[in-house]
Amino acid sequence: MKRRSFLKGAVVTSAAAAAGAPLILTSRKSAAQVPLPPPSPATTPWVQYLPNEITPLEHSSSLTPTPTPWANTAGGECGRADHQRYAELTAPGIAKAPEFYEMHAKENPSWVFNPAYPAQPVWGFSGPTGEATSPGPTIFARYGQSLICRIHNELPANHVGFGTPEISVHLHNHHVPSESDGFPGDFFSATKSGPTLAGPGQFKDHFYPNIYAGIDVYGGIGDSREALGTLWYHDHTMDFTAPNLVKGLAGFYLLFDHLDTGDEQTGLRLPSHPYDYPLYFQDKRFDSQGMLTYDQFHPEGTLGDKITVNGKIEPVLRVARRKYRLRLLNGGPSRFYELYLTNKSATTTYTFHYIANDGNLLPTRLTQFKVRLGVAERGDIVVDFSKFPIGTELYLVNRLEQADTRGPGNVKAPGTKVLKFLVDRNAPAPDQSQVPTALRPMPDYPSAAQMAALPRRRWVFARSGGMWTVNNQLFDVNVPRASIPMGSAEVWELVNPENGWFHPIHIHFEEVIIIKKLVNGVNVAIPTHERGRKDVYVLGKDEELHVFLRFRNFRGKYVMHCHNLIHEDHAMMIRWDIV
Repeated sequence: MKRRSFLKGAVVTSAAAAAGAPLILTSRKSAAQVPLPPPSPATTPWVQYLPNEITPLEHSSSLTPTPTPWANTAGGECGRADHQRYAELTAPGIAKAPEFYEMHAKENPSWVFNPAYPAQPVWGFSGPTGEATSPGPTIFARYGQSLICRIHNELPANHVGFGTPEISVHLHNHHVPSESDGFPGDFFSATKSGPTLAGPGQFKDHFYPNIYAGIDVYGGIGDSREALGTLWYHDHTMDFTAPNLVKGLAGFYLLFDHLDTGDEQTGLRLPSHPYDYPLYFQDKRFDSQGMLTYDQFHPEGTLGDKITVNGKIEPVLRVARRKYRLRLLNGGPSRFYELYLTNKSATTTYTFHYIANDGNLLPTRLTQFKVRLGVAERGDIVVDFSKFPIGTELYLVNRLEQADTRGPGNVKAPGTKVLKFLVDRNAPAPDQSQVPTALRPMPDYPSAAQMAALPRRRWVFARSGGMWTVNNQLFDVNVPRASIPMGSAEVWELVNPENGWFHPIHIHFEEVIIIKKLVNGVNVAIPTHERGRKDVYVLGKDEELHVFLRFRNFRGKYVMHCHNLIHEDHAMMIRWDIV
């Protein structure tokens, strides 16, 4: 609301000055009116090393003040709504009494993206102690074990520059009650609160029951065919999601069950910690002094020309000669990737097993040379480094060209190297992990005739008056554009009528399946890797997707939006409610 008020007012010169040109809200068909800023300064590649393994966030034995199902405003919590179905879902036979986790959103004053750039402040998350990191701590969670994650907001209240020191943390795309979903209007700090909260606070308790969707039909903790695996948390503050993520407010949340166990001796026996490694990709741009920059006001945003991997530019990951599960996440704000595993000269590409798209294991593994990721899409791949002798250098290379924030261009070799793998040791024990052909079965879905009889809604993502709109309207945080009975199902038609940009669409709360894809009104085949359950659906130029989704177990407010973060911040979002 602050950004929107700013844009409606007279003070529009700062964004224009930053871009070196007048700020012009462009028409639907026009090209971008503000040129790209100068290129980022040169960096020094392959001198920073990522840790050999991640360290999961430890859960806390207790929290002070003690969490309650209702907002503990007297103890410093913001004015959230009560946790839904809390007593039921934390009962011993369901998801058990919650484990406690604690994180702090704060500034790290001395982050080094690359040795060629100065140490500089970023925002991120930390555990109960230590400096903030970007990405933040990785949470390992399990179905059937609920948790409370207390998130403190310690960002500097006197902050200047891009970003805003309020937060609303969204766990993308967990099946959680709306008060813990990170609704964009639920932002808070110690002194400010969003329009959908009752008041500010120093922290917020998020209730993650870690149940499968469908508990009211299947009983227990729901249907395991609805399981998620690779999730991520990130700030979702209304109008400021892009700059707050560029500053660093994101991290991973990995969810395990009896099939995807996190143990190479049980279940599917997929590569597991410490050989289960999340990788977070972001495009960023730096000024002539090597300082991070972003134009949060212009509706075209800023396309990054440097790619960070886990917060570092051109880092090295040392790997053992064995199989690794690499969880790839495109954290935005605007760049798409098509990633290949290559040799040092980028002339030879190697295959890998593609096992999960977005947060979900595929029904069967795929073997391929590449994985394409729109903003917020994830892809889990398994690479067998035992094929390579010690000393081998391999690279993840992005071959997808992109000239502006509107979407990708052509695929062109050799591409840009973004991450170096150095095979530097033998594994200390025999590799007993596997990659089965069959992974997670699909849930039951209605027949084609039943699908045809379901209610339908049509959502058109386009440009209107220089702003990004849905059905020719801007986001209104207080007004639901759909009110849907709990327990029902619908087909939503997602439409991109333009040929100038791409929209990676995210619907909060439940995964969908794509049942139809059209380009220029003509049916086309759904790619194999998109035939499982998804939570981000890339709408290409002149494209239309029909998706099936359910609305189960919880009531309240949720959103659908374009996950090109600059489009989202410039109001390409709708609120919808389960009633």
